Amino acid sequence: MARLPSVPVLALSAAALLAGTTGPARAAEPALDRAAVEKIVREYILAHPEIITEAVTILQQREEEAATKAVTEAIAKNRTQLTASKTSPVGGNPKGDVTLVEFFDYNCGYCKRTQPELEAAVAEDGKVRLVYKEFPILGPSSVVAAKVALAAQKQGKYQAVHDALMGHKGPLDEDTVLALAKSAGADMARLQKDMDDAAVQAEIDANLKLAQELGVRGTPAFIVGDTMIPGAVDRASLVEVVKSVRAAKKG
Repeated sequence: MARLPSVPVLALSAAALLAGTTGPARAAEPALDRAAVEKIVREYILAHPEIITEAVTILQQREEEAATKAVTEAIAKNRTQLTASKTSPVGGNPKGDVTLVEFFDYNCGYCKRTQPELEAAVAEDGKVRLVYKEFPILGPSSVVAAKVALAAQKQGKYQAVHDALMGHKGPLDEDTVLALAKSAGADMARLQKDMDDAAVQAEIDANLKLAQELGVRGTPAFIVGDTMIPGAVDRASLVEVVKSVRAAKKG
């Protein structure tokens, strides 16, 4: 929450301004006591209340600029893990010239509503490399779903299982997750064995750590170039941001 400077701080600032006012040289005057300075500041604020709004606006702008800078620096620091991880599933055009990273949870309603928009944007552009970051934060069944999808990756069925899980309406439980994986053509005996592979849990752990470093606090969250897009987004917005990143790379 944005906070204004305390009255004493404002008082000191006002006193400093008053002391610095140019004028004829005169003998030093007695310093104003605290109560007198606070009275001057209070009267000034009451006479000019608009300075409070101005101060809050400036503070908010500075906080937003600082947050944006922190995210940009975190993206740059973790660029390889974001875009070139050898363990994260890749969709779209694997040889695309712009990489779009998505953090998601299979129990996230916003993720599911965004999925058709994402698919349309990737298909429309044709040159987007889509990196999937399993980010199961909405309960135990989300973890099961993430493990099932990553296990399916080992048999070349990640995209099919991912689409089946994203397309399911309503909450997921373990039985539903496994049934959806089976319907997507996964070898269930192999899948259930691969779910226990340490590499599967390592990928999830790495994504959770990466999200924390980037300040990802919910799903979905997209990263493209130096930009993070938190929350649901439509096709047109995704297309435009991808075009902007591509133009910047060429420039």
